[in-house]
Amino acid sequence: ASGDAEMAVFGEAAPYLRKSEKERIAAQNKPFDAKTSVFVVHAKESFVKGTIQSRESGKVTVKTEGGEVNQVFSMNPPKYDKIEDMAMMTHLH
Repeated sequence: ASGDAEMAVFGEAAPYLRKSEKERIAAQNKPFDAKTSVFVVHAKESFVKGTIQSRESGKVTVKTEGGEVNQVFSMNPPKYDKIEDMAMMTHLH
């Protein structure tokens, strides 16, 4: 729990720099499928989350939170959101 106390020095910016202990535990327990969870390039939002629905003959169908599909990138599990050491991440874009 000392991690949350360490962040107090950052004041109002702290929630944007690191998840609280409660949020970190929730992210670790959130269901995640690395084979189907992806990010998709979006014109207005930069990237949106998506889920692969099917793969056929080199084509991938992705259900997104909105927008058209141009490029698909693998997604890291939620436990890596706001992670401080990016070397721990599986996918870097």
